[in-house]
Amino acid sequence: MSTTALNDLSRFPIVQAPMAGGPSCPELVGAVCEAGALGFLAGGYKTAGGLYQEIKQVRGLTSRPFGVNLFMPQDGRPADPSAVEVYRHQLAGEATWYDTPLGEADDSRDDAYDAKLAILREDPVRVVSFTFGCPEPEVLASFARVGTFTIVTVTSAAEALAAERAGADAVCVQGVEAGGHQGTYRDDPADDGVPGTGLLALVTQVRERVGLPIVATGGIMRGAQIAAVLAAGADAAQLGTAFLGCPESGAHPLHKRALTDPLFTRTALTRAFSGRPARGLVNRFMREHGPYAPAAYPEIHHLTAPIRKAAAAAGDAQGMALWAGQGHRLARALPAGQLVEVLAAELDTALSEIAHRSAS
Repeated sequence: MSTTALNDLSRFPIVQAPMAGGPSCPELVGAVCEAGALGFLAGGYKTAGGLYQEIKQVRGLTSRPFGVNLFMPQDGRPADPSAVEVYRHQLAGEATWYDTPLGEADDSRDDAYDAKLAILREDPVRVVSFTFGCPEPEVLASFARVGTFTIVTVTSAAEALAAERAGADAVCVQGVEAGGHQGTYRDDPADDGVPGTGLLALVTQVRERVGLPIVATGGIMRGAQIAAVLAAGADAAQLGTAFLGCPESGAHPLHKRALTDPLFTRTALTRAFSGRPARGLVNRFMREHGPYAPAAYPEIHHLTAPIRKAAAAAGDAQGMALWAGQGHRLARALPAGQLVEVLAAELDTALSEIAHRSAS
């Protein structure tokens, strides 16, 4: 593994993924950092003030470096209102079943991006990452001036090149195996159904074209898999689903249990809950509505938010967005600090075995 500023941020080359919507809470981030990995707060779906308060909470739990992830604003044309309205009518039965009104689809498209940038520049954290696009060079340069390390999520070598040219310090290479939203720059419905690129192949493609440090993410649940992505050219591995079931995670208990529940046998990419491709456990809502959901992010996210909240309150996992990567059945309900230690030990064992085989 190469020595980079990225590797100096934590003892182990292990990153806890920023999981928006609640899982990446201060308690999880603090525990991960204290154990020697790099924890991330998810800035998505929060107000700027709410994010600032969570940053303060993490600082009260650890003095070690941690990161904050931001969603890039959706600058393209708003979704087709007629397509959103058709989907609204389709969800009328869900609203009746859960006795809740649907959300307003015209809520904010920028996720308070500028206000969050201002907070993170005025009171810097050690790392800021970006998803759903690449910031302008001036934004990345402004973070460099205050000593913040920047990472841009990419899903192709072309996106990685764009991030490098814009001035990012590193890229987070996301394979198709990853749970939650795909971080692609371009959300094109024409790509729906097209097989994505697996993590090992994607890391190799990016490594051969880009000189930046690489954080590899997608389906990683064991230390041996971390060793594999390091061997492929990554500098660190980012794990999300692996930390989802930790007691410190802010994920709903139903979500945690679903990871290893035999009832949920597979994952799939869907637009059903947010209007953007995201990988989750296949449940009733995904099966019934996924084929008809339009490419309309964040409009569909706002539209379905009350349904998802009501389903959770009713104890009905079939109406929730159960984001999870392809390795979800390997989840371990360990305290976050213990999980970091186990992953690090597994990584050390795997690297030793590789060295032994090489020497034989």
